Amino acid sequence: MTVQIALVLTIAAAAMYLFISEKLRMDVVALLVLLALALTGLVTPGEALSGFSNEATITVAAMFILAAGIENTGALSAVGRLLGKSRSPTMFLLALFGLLALIAPFVNNTAVVAVFIPIVINASMNIGMAPTKALIPLSYVSQMTGVWTLIGTSTNLIVNSVAKDLGHRGFTMFEFLPLGLICWTAGCLYLLTVGRWLLPSQGQSDLPTVQESGHYVTELLVDEDATCLGMTLEEAKISSKYKVYVLELWRGRERMWAPKSQQLEQGDVLLVRGKWSQLEKLKEELQLQYHRQAHPKGTAAPPDAQAQEADSDKQLMVEVMIATNSPLLGRSIQAVDRRLPRHNTILGIQRRGQVIREHLDDVRLAVGDILLVLMRESEVGKLRSNNTIVVLSERAAPMPKGWRAPFALVVMASVVGSAALGLSSIAIAALAGALALVLTRCVDLDNMYDAIDGRILLMMAGLLPLGTAVNNSGAAQFIVDHTIGLVAGWGPHVVLAVLYLVALLLSEMMSHAAAAVLLTPIAMSVARLVDADATPFLIAVMFSAATSFLTPVGYQTNTMVYSAGGYRFSDFLKAGTPLNLIFWVVGVIFIPIFWPFTR
Repeated sequence: MTVQIALVLTIAAAAMYLFISEKLRMDVVALLVLLALALTGLVTPGEALSGFSNEATITVAAMFILAAGIENTGALSAVGRLLGKSRSPTMFLLALFGLLALIAPFVNNTAVVAVFIPIVINASMNIGMAPTKALIPLSYVSQMTGVWTLIGTSTNLIVNSVAKDLGHRGFTMFEFLPLGLICWTAGCLYLLTVGRWLLPSQGQSDLPTVQESGHYVTELLVDEDATCLGMTLEEAKISSKYKVYVLELWRGRERMWAPKSQQLEQGDVLLVRGKWSQLEKLKEELQLQYHRQAHPKGTAAPPDAQAQEADSDKQLMVEVMIATNSPLLGRSIQAVDRRLPRHNTILGIQRRGQVIREHLDDVRLAVGDILLVLMRESEVGKLRSNNTIVVLSERAAPMPKGWRAPFALVVMASVVGSAALGLSSIAIAALAGALALVLTRCVDLDNMYDAIDGRILLMMAGLLPLGTAVNNSGAAQFIVDHTIGLVAGWGPHVVLAVLYLVALLLSEMMSHAAAAVLLTPIAMSVARLVDADATPFLIAVMFSAATSFLTPVGYQTNTMVYSAGGYRFSDFLKAGTPLNLIFWVVGVIFIPIFWPFTR
């Protein structure tokens, strides 16, 4: 082992540890990897910064804008109506899988799942089907169909880019479609039969509608008009009548340690937990106020102006979920609330597996937290374009009608068609399409920057030089010789099966993008070891890294449905393990058929 190989392996191992432990954000880890490679001389300054101008990075950025244009213009607004026409769970799932097959290969699957979550919950409950039977399939099928095209997932773009840098011919737009269709068919059959049986069966009483998807914690203020002044909590029947649990009672900053026996006074703040409909009923009947709404931020508008605003733009209660890698993670609700416009207020929070017992202003946000926000109806659409959060409320601002929705679809089709026919590179076509949507105001400038997930771009740009270092230092060949190379004598089929399995497990433990970067040069070295074409091994890396079914943290769409559906971690293990094994077997059988080992 040379010094260079040792350095590369040490940096890669440290990155894996940081990815798995989640001690630092993924984009920060990627930048640390970039700096470590540059400072140790494993890559030149030009190679270290090449990820920022890489075709894959530019394409992903442009695809974020294209996805935002399709979402903002309401091009997918007919989806809910179509799913709502289903008359049985089987027909509902078939319709869902078919719609995902049409959309997910061309639109970022995170955006697709964000749009579909409230639609799927409402439509499934309308036909008497537990939403838990549909949300995990929503995430899984979005991943299955995302690998159909070169632009369907960032994993495909990363593997294609790194492989081309290492001398491979690269892949065409629809080269993966035959294998993707077979995997999708097998996966859908599984989800319609065995997988459906393995998924939890929570009924309507267990998983309420989106507007009431759990128990919220909020603060209620006892003011001078409250009918419960002078009463104790038991006398006000807050628990017995309204099914609302009082967690804490604050008088100023003093916590009252025996709240049930305390007579309520003006200015008292109750920290309560319950279903939102019950909280609303309690508030109205006892004439209480939401504490955070009663103490608005900033300077209040004149009463006449407030009345005009109320008449012209009504307010809605909107549920939003904190997404993975959101910049809001770790921030207090008070800090986040200050960043919202004056008329938008965070009223409550829902956190899985934990009962909050502190002032809402002091609560720091975590992945999967669901906030209830009072906001203008006209601003919900803008909120949906922000990829740091996921809007779960089914009551959205009306989407703009007219020519923009079909125009956005035509632009997306033109991008895909021009790249597929070789009329332009994928990056140039995607950039042109994104610019067209911005110029026609399908995406405004503010939404454009909100739509681009800078963390993913930084992670890609920071990790791509790692693939160069792994190959140039000889680390890829070293890893192959001492791991997969041990089964090289058993033939390329066995080697392919082992590589697929390694990529599958690695992508579940760390970022799928990081796994793709690390394993692409290894796949090239494996091909040289067994004297075969590199293409089948690269395809194995693509499919295994881009389809993470085992855990709720293996892929962002899994995390989204995990919080929205009220799943347990074990639910993903039960449903995902057989599906990953199916994809493994299908891949090992069919990859060599479509991409033979012979050069």
